Amino acid sequence: MEGDDTKKWEDLDTDILVKIFQTFDIFEMTSGMAHICSAWRYAACDPLLWKTLDLSMLKSNFIKIPLEPYVYVDEPSDKQLTKLLKISLNLSRGCITTLLFHFYQYVSDYQLTYTAERCLKLRRLVLPAWNRIRKTGIRKAISLWNDLESLTMPSIGNPPYLMEEISMHCKKFSELKIFGPCDILMVQTLIRCVPNLKVLSLRCSILKMEVLLLILNGLENLEVLNISHCFIVEDSPPPATRKVVEKLDNAILEKGSRLREFFTCMDDSCVMCQRTKADEGLMRWYKYEEGLWKEDEVKSLVV
Repeated sequence: MEGDDTKKWEDLDTDILVKIFQTFDIFEMTSGMAHICSAWRYAACDPLLWKTLDLSMLKSNFIKIPLEPYVYVDEPSDKQLTKLLKISLNLSRGCITTLLFHFYQYVSDYQLTYTAERCLKLRRLVLPAWNRIRKTGIRKAISLWNDLESLTMPSIGNPPYLMEEISMHCKKFSELKIFGPCDILMVQTLIRCVPNLKVLSLRCSILKMEVLLLILNGLENLEVLNISHCFIVEDSPPPATRKVVEKLDNAILEKGSRLREFFTCMDDSCVMCQRTKADEGLMRWYKYEEGLWKEDEVKSLVV
């Protein structure tokens, strides 16, 4: 029609397109819309859209197996993650500073190193299970993340190699959250490798009293400690093997009061405390509400 000045989608201002794209989830952003036209492609690569790559809603379809790596991830599930990573990392053009994986996302060595090479500005990482990641893979990734400040991760059986890599390459590192047990070796490694650690969260896990004391005495620059809903135990003389601590004594509370924030919860009426106690400090997150693992009393650690 003559005189029709109706704008087409591809004629919208880039700022407007970016605002629209900000309402899309990762599946919509990687659905192929960037190929519709050059204007959409340009807007889809805007840095505002790619500060955070949130894959925390995507978990692997897996079964447990008796041999290493102790899980088998089916091929369609693996291919879906690889596809999402490749499209996202292509569109983001190196702008991603926060990368979030699901607690039950079993990332492969290739997927992690591929991502690391294209996320050189990464500052915060929520890492999934270690099962399919080799030492060489995590070492390579950490060596590329010189700006890494915050890491959320499952427990690791051999912490020195990981923290030594962080010590060498991540000079701004200051924040750590661990899912699962934190033992004496882990804390000793933190004291040696990352003495400037400011924030530590061990919520909803088993925690020995000797480990808690070492944290409070040894991490001299620690400002925030979260042990909310922990299943706290102390060794007892034989024949007893351990004693469950029902209440923190005044000496622990006094040491904790020196921190800027010391989060504790050992309330029998607290649902999360009840769940941690029922699981004996080894949380089976799959039994509970989806996304419950994302919570934390430390705001900067919430996923």
